[in-house]
Amino acid sequence: MKAVVLAAGQGTRMGPLTRNTPKVMLHIANKPLLYHVIKSAQDAGIRDFVLVVGYGEQIIKEYFKDGSDMGVRIEYVHQEKQLGTADAVGSVEGMVDESFLVLNGDIIVSSSHINKLIGCRSDAVLTARHVDNPCEYGVLEVQDERVLRIIEKPKNPPTNLANAGIYVFSPSIFEAIHRTPLSVRKEYEITDSLQMLIDEGKNVGFLALSGKWMDIGKPWELLEANEYFLSSLQPSIKGEVEPFATLKGSVSVGEGTIIRNGAYIVGPVIIGNDCDIGPNCYIRPGTSLGDNVRIGNAVEIKNSIIMKGTHIGHLSYVGDSIIGERCNFGAGTKVANLRHDERTIRVMLKGKLMDSGRRKLGTIMGDDVHTGINSMINVGAVIESKTMIAPGEFVK
Repeated sequence: MKAVVLAAGQGTRMGPLTRNTPKVMLHIANKPLLYHVIKSAQDAGIRDFVLVVGYGEQIIKEYFKDGSDMGVRIEYVHQEKQLGTADAVGSVEGMVDESFLVLNGDIIVSSSHINKLIGCRSDAVLTARHVDNPCEYGVLEVQDERVLRIIEKPKNPPTNLANAGIYVFSPSIFEAIHRTPLSVRKEYEITDSLQMLIDEGKNVGFLALSGKWMDIGKPWELLEANEYFLSSLQPSIKGEVEPFATLKGSVSVGEGTIIRNGAYIVGPVIIGNDCDIGPNCYIRPGTSLGDNVRIGNAVEIKNSIIMKGTHIGHLSYVGDSIIGERCNFGAGTKVANLRHDERTIRVMLKGKLMDSGRRKLGTIMGDDVHTGINSMINVGAVIESKTMIAPGEFVK
């Protein structure tokens, strides 16, 4: 069975993190989100993939190439405009000639569930997950193992089974996609195509979700995913660790990296290739440092994703944050990550103030940001790419 992975979108709700990079290529535990999606399907036995790409597709192609580095085969199809999930699935017509799996490039699901799902045989099979707030989802009305209706955000949901966005389709889905009209959101939605199949008496079933499921839609959800993947990190030291550096727990150090004396690192922590860490710094659990990252003297990093090429100068603190590529922190830069009243932290994204649901959240910083000495960054601050922060400036 082939797996079709939908990876064409930009991910505008990720704020500045996707100005230069598609969402599926944001790194979690030093691997792109899309890598983890493919790996899960690979672990379920799938070897053939079709990636539906659009925004930033060259970045995806340069990283994955033909898939041989992962031991899989990858083909690509270009989606010119992101016109909805039905349009994306329809773009692979002619590339699959039997039942196929459909995954979203920003949804993490366990290989055990994928293994069960690809064993199902119907015109279509949806993954359903039990939720506490079904009014916020597409809800399935079911009878036995069949889906009778898919209702988007119903006021009076018939069940608490929500559509989890993971499917197995037979080729009959393509004929339904051809007849699918634009939705009220001005998109061609795969749930409308599925409802056509149901109304025509086709066999549309569902499989209740088992194992891990994570929909990475907002920046702080990257931190949750990072913690999840780091929890199974195996320790590995490929670089140099000087004799008076301390590494405790699961710590992975890449090739060409040096951990200088006085560095104190508590895993799970992953450090990429060609990094320069310390001396006398403290790196706390849940932290991922990309390639070519520099962490200076007396710096503390806690539960954060620091992307490649970023330098965090001496006497700085970063907690519960996502820092883009090639940023440079002036000495004494401090990032706050806890409100004084200890309420959950709100974040401004796309002009809308959103509750992250997290008590601890630092900054969401784009690429190529420079901070001056003793600059201060407040909780939940979103900083656009290429911003220059003056010495002593307070950013909120």
